[in-house]
Amino acid sequence: MKFLVDVGVGKKVENWLTENGYDVRSVRDIDSCARDSQIVKWAFDDQRMIITMDKDFGELVFNTGNQHAGVLILRLEDADGDTKVKVVKNILSNYSDRLNSNFCVYQDGKLRIRT
Repeated sequence: MKFLVDVGVGKKVENWLTENGYDVRSVRDIDSCARDSQIVKWAFDDQRMIITMDKDFGELVFNTGNQHAGVLILRLEDADGDTKVKVVKNILSNYSDRLNSNFCVYQDGKLRIRT
């Protein structure tokens, strides 16, 4: 799987994904001030799933029908990097075959996947 990790997700998640063989690009390394619409375009052009903590992506891709290669929104307010890694690891271990090109939200210990 290929991912584009948004700035708010953090370096620990980026590093864990890379160390575990995932193809990862980071918004912080491309342009940390990029608009959400630009992030969606980059991810779609490169067929990368976006991992973000920014719920505005829901409006951009799910409600408006914009093309995307998948979005995973982590609703983990005040979570530290280790907690984020644990959640991402769990999601990928249990749902990786269902994530591609879907809109996913993790909140309160549950993952919702919408096609």
